[in-house]
Amino acid sequence: MKPPKLWVLVADASRARIVRNFAPSQKLVEDTELVVRSEHRRLKEIMTDKPGRSFAPAGGRRSSMEYRSNPVREDEKSFARTIVDMLNIHRLAGDFDQLAIYAAPRMLGDLHRILPASLRRVTIAEVPKDLTKLPALELHEAISELNISTITQKQGSKNA
Repeated sequence: MKPPKLWVLVADASRARIVRNFAPSQKLVEDTELVVRSEHRRLKEIMTDKPGRSFAPAGGRRSSMEYRSNPVREDEKSFARTIVDMLNIHRLAGDFDQLAIYAAPRMLGDLHRILPASLRRVTIAEVPKDLTKLPALELHEAISELNISTITQKQGSKNA
């Protein structure tokens, strides 16, 4: 029986790294990592339009309206959807059998909320830790160290 193909997603609010076919005992191979970055926009670019204005019911006075959402958070959530869509496409293509997610806590929450059932079934670890800025070799070592305990912990909870 061949070992399952494990992909490891490492993400924060603006960058995602996917280590393909990860094996803790295997040496790091150059072409195993995919990098996805969100479109970097300044707040000034996101909020190009001023909020609208409304008229008061009495007196004909005008006042400005407030933004209903935080545009930066909306960009972060959109990036999470992009990552999930990409992973789902690769999962349906059979590129991986298992998925481990290491993400900054807020990004992990965003990902967890929108993860479809097909990806939830193959997810073996969800770790609230931001490893995106680590160099490739250190990232591989950090995942290897964290991998053993989190995978056994997650699989143990699935079997219970």
